[in-house]
Amino acid sequence: MASDRIDVHQHLIPPVYRQALDANGIAAAGGRDLPDWSPQSAREMMAGMGIASAVLSVSTPGTAFLGDRTEAARLARAVNDYSAELAAAAPQTFGFFATLPMPDVTAAAAEAARALDTLGADGVVLLGNARGVYLGEEGQDALFEVLDDRRAVAFVHPADLPGPVIPGVLPFAADFLLDTTRAAYLLVRNGIRERYPNIRFVLSHGGGFVPYASHRMALGIFTQTGRSPLDVLGEFAGFYFDTALSSSAAALPTLLTFAEPGHVLFGSDWPFAPEAAVQYFEAGLAEYPGCDDLTRQAIRRGNASALFPRFGAAPVAAPEPPLLTRLRRRARTRVFRAVAKAANRR
Repeated sequence: MASDRIDVHQHLIPPVYRQALDANGIAAAGGRDLPDWSPQSAREMMAGMGIASAVLSVSTPGTAFLGDRTEAARLARAVNDYSAELAAAAPQTFGFFATLPMPDVTAAAAEAARALDTLGADGVVLLGNARGVYLGEEGQDALFEVLDDRRAVAFVHPADLPGPVIPGVLPFAADFLLDTTRAAYLLVRNGIRERYPNIRFVLSHGGGFVPYASHRMALGIFTQTGRSPLDVLGEFAGFYFDTALSSSAAALPTLLTFAEPGHVLFGSDWPFAPEAAVQYFEAGLAEYPGCDDLTRQAIRRGNASALFPRFGAAPVAAPEPPLLTRLRRRARTRVFRAVAKAANRR
């Protein structure tokens, strides 16, 4: 197995972070027990999976479990300092997305600036919701301005839904997908994607339900705002998407058809996803007949190397032929014009 993959969805659990979770009685996330983690175990997994580089991030709950804003900001700083030291010691192996103390927008903007300007962060990680406040809600412009000015990569990771857990439904298996989708919807619906075009948003786990439900959501935003469904659909397709737990024969056809060329990235979700699960979904990508070798290589490395050039360049999949692109756009235009007319008559 070639060791050239760039993993944009791999987690770390710094000692200071685990201590804070333990002190607050948190032993699980998303319905899964917190796994063991160390830099050495990460390297061993990466060697076995052919992963050359990984952009590490803290998973849910981030700092949102802390009700005191000062404590949350302090923990975010400590986590980012640890991550920066790890990345500096092995810059071709590890990068990191900075943890931000949301929903405190002022503190999050300040920490984003520090992490990106001083610590050398590769981007930031933003939870779909933090203490029930969703990414993309009104009042977050101070943070988006910092990210837009720096052309930052913002990795959107799901959190537990702000509501009771349904007995028998593991949050990571179903609720996480809705959490990501809600955040993506608000980022488009509230004009964040339009006003801050320099932010490269990466939606984890294949974008949740976004590719599958994109046309339905575009119609919803049209009925709310009057914006062209085609423009809305283009903004949804312009997100980046990672393949963590999502490169299956059921998900890949929709994801690869929907996402803009070059916008699908490899993700493992290790260590929250055990290595066997990582292998299972990697096999799904390797065996999917709708992918040629050039596209697979682009997903595994090329597309991510365009976002994170410090890991080294690689060939990117050839763009879609112009004629096919035009035909698809014409088909979408006919469909949405018909849908929009029908909605206006109601």
